[in-house]
Amino acid sequence: MNGNYPFFQLEKFPENKTAILYFNRPEKLNAMSWPFWRDLPAVIKEIEEDKDIVAVVIAGKGKSFSVGLDVIELVVHHSETIAAATAEAREKLLEMILAMQQGLRAIANGEKVYIAAIHRHCIGAGLDIAVACDLRLSTTDAIFSLRETKIAIVADMGSLNRLPLIIGHGNTRLLAYTGRDIGASQALNMGLLNEIYENQDTLMTAAINLANEIAANPAATVRGTKKILNFMESHGPEEGLNYVATWNAAFLDIKGIEKAMAAAMKK
Repeated sequence: MNGNYPFFQLEKFPENKTAILYFNRPEKLNAMSWPFWRDLPAVIKEIEEDKDIVAVVIAGKGKSFSVGLDVIELVVHHSETIAAATAEAREKLLEMILAMQQGLRAIANGEKVYIAAIHRHCIGAGLDIAVACDLRLSTTDAIFSLRETKIAIVADMGSLNRLPLIIGHGNTRLLAYTGRDIGASQALNMGLLNEIYENQDTLMTAAINLANEIAANPAATVRGTKKILNFMESHGPEEGLNYVATWNAAFLDIKGIEKAMAAAMKK
């Protein structure tokens, strides 16, 4: 690992073109203290700039994926910004919120494929991270909650923006208005999860295997596919068809196609 990120542990596997990014504050159930928000953009930048990585698993050390924002720590260390009443101070709060969003935006808009491997708690900002990822797997005992409403916060780290595209507006409103907990089976039925597994060991094995499967495909093709899918989230079918046609006209890899066809014929 090149950077020094106290909240994170980054393991790279260049031979498989994959990496695992762990939340590493297990004694606090990976509650997201300021080092998380400060360093997430930097660690994602390191991942995005590494040409030997195509797919990334995001997981939590210890007993939980993450219980979300460490509210007490945030209030103690940023009380002046949060509580101040002047226009200038509120502008600083706006800047802080936008800065906290940067890492999650980098995951959602990045060129790598991010897979959330969730066990036990996926609460508040933990859910924000999960929905910023491309794919989500969990253990059967995982709990999900868009908890911000219960602590008098309008969720501002991406769940309100990204969840409707994943689980629909009705389910998003249900979670957002109530702040209730839901289990893995309900999350799977909603479309929030792609797959569920019995325990953390089988979850991590499946997540790593999925990352390996994705990374075995040509990196440029995976990257282009994510760009098209992200584009389609805010554009109609006609615009999307034009965009993918332009993309392939510019970047279609003939040698890659020939190599893939030759491999398929051998099988």
